[in-house]
Amino acid sequence: MAASTTTEGNVGRIKACRLITLEQHNDERGSLSVVEPENAVGFTVRRVYYLHDLQAGTWRGGHAHRSLEQLIIAVHGSFRLTIDDGFRRTDHLLDRPGIGMYIGPMVWRDLSEFSPGAVCLVLASGHYDESDYHRDYDEFLRAGRSHP
Repeated sequence: MAASTTTEGNVGRIKACRLITLEQHNDERGSLSVVEPENAVGFTVRRVYYLHDLQAGTWRGGHAHRSLEQLIIAVHGSFRLTIDDGFRRTDHLLDRPGIGMYIGPMVWRDLSEFSPGAVCLVLASGHYDESDYHRDYDEFLRAGRSHP
């Protein structure tokens, strides 16, 4: 089964955010989810990280990237992902390891409501670069709303 995409609420003015159904292989032993980034999301993965051992009430994200692209996957448990491009905001419950959310440039993201034991996997198009971040929401809105 190949990966498929669905546009979700048209958030993302540069590149639309979308849920991506990952390739799945299931049998009596369990399930295997496959991420082939160039095929599934169209970017080369240059950085992988994951959030885990999250305390109740933890909130993560709270930023946007100027050019970075990401695929966010709940590989265990669940969490709420709120995405916002300065014009439209949508909420998504990520709760299946076979589904990921593609987030393109200039999209604010907040992650919250982590279930006990949740693990959030993030595949990123670039290495960490502080200059790529918008960490102030009002600054992000000004930049995002002025972008063509």
